[in-house]
Amino acid sequence: MDSKEVKSAIEKIVVPKEKVLSAIDKGLKMSGQGREVKEKKVLAGSAAAAALLGITIASGFVNPTMNKVLAKTPLIGGIFQEFNDSMGVELANQDAVTELNQSLTKNGVSVKLTSAYFDGNVVSITGFVDEDVEKGHNEKGEVSFDMNFEHNKGDNDPWLNGKSNDIKKVENGYNFQWKMEYPYKSFKENYTLPITIHNINGIKGEWNFDIPIKQEKNRTLAINQEQGYPEDEMKIRIKEILTAKASSSLIYETVEKYKGDDIYIKVVDNKGKVYKFGDETLLDESEQEDGYHSTMRREMTKLNSDITSLTFYPQLSAADPKVQQLLNIKSFTLKSTRSNLSLQVNDVTQKGEKLVIDYQLIGLPKNLSKGKLEIINDNLKYLFWLVDKEYLTKIDPENPYTPKNHGIPFNEVKMIDKATAHFQSTFDLNGEERIENFKLENTMLLFDFSSLAPTKELKPFTVVLPVGNE
Repeated sequence: MDSKEVKSAIEKIVVPKEKVLSAIDKGLKMSGQGREVKEKKVLAGSAAAAALLGITIASGFVNPTMNKVLAKTPLIGGIFQEFNDSMGVELANQDAVTELNQSLTKNGVSVKLTSAYFDGNVVSITGFVDEDVEKGHNEKGEVSFDMNFEHNKGDNDPWLNGKSNDIKKVENGYNFQWKMEYPYKSFKENYTLPITIHNINGIKGEWNFDIPIKQEKNRTLAINQEQGYPEDEMKIRIKEILTAKASSSLIYETVEKYKGDDIYIKVVDNKGKVYKFGDETLLDESEQEDGYHSTMRREMTKLNSDITSLTFYPQLSAADPKVQQLLNIKSFTLKSTRSNLSLQVNDVTQKGEKLVIDYQLIGLPKNLSKGKLEIINDNLKYLFWLVDKEYLTKIDPENPYTPKNHGIPFNEVKMIDKATAHFQSTFDLNGEERIENFKLENTMLLFDFSSLAPTKELKPFTVVLPVGNE
């Protein structure tokens, strides 16, 4: 490719020029041939940037590494700049992105897949769909794909859990990027990923692709250190860290008495760097004598090679079992199982096809902000259930929902006094969700404290890393 072709290609790519130049500088530093630059001048306009690149490549003053980075960053990495995907830019600089040229046209809509990468726990695929997609049902500027991977069907496709879909309007169509969490316990370094697009914006057609997915073997840092929290009846076991070219993945296991507890982890190394986390993949779960076991793999910032320890700062968002009371009395108090919160019901009144419950929340933090009160107000719409007492056993614990025609899961909330956390909830007894032959003395009120309890910071713990973590 000569300098004219490079200039022409760059002019067609819409990317932030400062980020492009930053990526170039980063690529040089990774090769060991760059140097720190305290001040950077940003060239204004794509013509100036293209001129710089054209002159540099045409001249004989740049080493081969620089030529390689300049060639790959705008042309391959440009799409990742467009989607603010720093991992993709870094992998492009390392020549670790697979270029694709697979195109299919069905019912007048053309789809072209242009690149793929697999790093750590993340799989990315980029592509282009032409503007004929606008003939579909979506609003102009919106593009949605109904698709599956590996010949799976519908939502029972592990690749769809946490999948993101980013779209950018370009000349004659749309660029897109799909990012998925690798869904399996063990990794394949090289394999083919079948993709089937069933329809785009409601335009039907089977666009079928077979995408080569490649990843060098992850480096494994075995840790296997456990930290217990007897007061909260749970423990965390840090098992290992996997490191790929541009990212790492943390493998950890939690053991909990209460299924549904959520654990959030902040990690800081001994030099003060805070590691960012992405989505997580559930690798295994089971119920054992000591509680519910869950093993997770979670994407994180690439582990620095020169550190000696990591400190983990866990936070617990506790699942609080629903408490219940038969509505044969007008006033009562329900207490949370795992926090100091309680629900004080002042009155239960039936007015025709409406049931009104007057209550106060006791134990909330003092001086709650207006925003937090609004969140509580919204949450209360879903925290009450009315259920026919004879149908309580019909609720599936794995997919809990009120039994059809024998439960009401929603209500309208009115704040009476924010200073005393005084509210009223009104249930429509003749709505779409109802209880046939409703009678107060046969109706159980269920209340969920989980979303009201504050997140609890647990005691941090430090893991000393084995020597030579690379």
